[in-house]
Amino acid sequence: MFGEDNVYRAGTIGTVAEKTAYGYVRGYQNDNNLHMRGAETDRLVAGCTGVKRTTGQHPGGIIVIPDYMDVYDFSPIQFPADSLTSEWRTTHFDFHSIHDNVLKLDILGHDDPTVIRMLQDLSGIDPKTIPTDDPEVMKIFSNTQSLGVTEEQIMCKTGTFGIPEFGTRFVRQMLEDTKPTTFSELVQISGLSHGTDVWLGNAQELIHNNVCTLSEVIGCRDDIMVYLIYQGLEPSFAFKIMESVRKGKGLSDEMEEEMRKNKVPEWYIDSCKKIKYMFPKAHAAAYVLMAVRIAYFKVHHPLLYYAAYFTVRAEDFDVDAMVRGSHSIRSKVEEINAKGLDASTKEKNLMTVMELALEMCERGYTFKKVDLYRSSATDFIIDGDSLIPPFNAIPGLGTNAAINIVKAREAGEFLSKEDLQQRGKVSKTIIEFLDNHGCLEALPDQNQLSLF
Repeated sequence: MFGEDNVYRAGTIGTVAEKTAYGYVRGYQNDNNLHMRGAETDRLVAGCTGVKRTTGQHPGGIIVIPDYMDVYDFSPIQFPADSLTSEWRTTHFDFHSIHDNVLKLDILGHDDPTVIRMLQDLSGIDPKTIPTDDPEVMKIFSNTQSLGVTEEQIMCKTGTFGIPEFGTRFVRQMLEDTKPTTFSELVQISGLSHGTDVWLGNAQELIHNNVCTLSEVIGCRDDIMVYLIYQGLEPSFAFKIMESVRKGKGLSDEMEEEMRKNKVPEWYIDSCKKIKYMFPKAHAAAYVLMAVRIAYFKVHHPLLYYAAYFTVRAEDFDVDAMVRGSHSIRSKVEEINAKGLDASTKEKNLMTVMELALEMCERGYTFKKVDLYRSSATDFIIDGDSLIPPFNAIPGLGTNAAINIVKAREAGEFLSKEDLQQRGKVSKTIIEFLDNHGCLEALPDQNQLSLF
């Protein structure tokens, strides 16, 4: 819209992390046969930490330069990681250095609409017609009854695994504490969970000590203004108080005085002072609307829901454990759980996927093996009461490689493992994985037939 010389990606500066710096210093010591004291090692590590290592791009930040000015009035420009073939050019300065001078648009991707679109295509149901007050759907936010499983079976007290905004451990704990039953309470929880210092050490304690109920605590920024106007404050002043609180600036003496004059309770005033950031209500409502629509499919069309979830949202899989069923999946989840805070990011991501796989198996569905002739490149396919995983669920096999296998398959059956490796451009390790997984049982190793 604005022309390519006016629009740039926000650049980021990748710096050396402390662990990496430690590696550099240890490497230097080993290469030069040096023995340093711990304090000297720490001094060198501190000197290397935070030094520029590479450049990257902000996932959604887009900088727009006014047409009467030049990008060079603000910042030099460059290609991320110095790759001249990159699609976007980025600002050379880190965005935070120039954010007061230029307009930035945040254009972030979002998985939920993709999931809902896939569910619409699979089921033929228009998501806009889904009821938002289905009693069975509402139950999953407080127990597992409508999924037909017990808490022990899925190792969770609520049925919200994989429901956007309500599936994380933090929000599941909130659901257990508050047991919501209505749409408006879910909006309240969404507001509480996205704010900073709104739930922990604030609303959570008020509810726990029976000072007030879930519907009375401050959940979204709009609640403050609406409540204060209702108490009798002048609307523009109520707005001013809301803006001050949601930005984390607290309350001025004048604001407190006015609130006390209008019989605003002390706990409410204290709560306002603790808040650092608050979510707008419309934003929370939009999230909950998507969550409830997706939850409808989880309750009433389970297999479609699991197919969409694993296809769109899941990155890491343990296909072998998934095929072996709930016992094997459960031990994987317990193994990662036992590591606690030592689990890597990859393991934590895998655990989220495995918890959902466990729930699916406990509800009576199964995973089949990756199928050389039926698996898709990227989508989980429904087959009776089972899902057939795609090729890119195989560890180490990327989306492009998966597409190559599907293209090669269209040209005719594979004669041997060697043929699959050449036509599908697949590495040896992946052939080995497929073989161990049991996908290549019928294929000989080579094209030649031995006569003797």
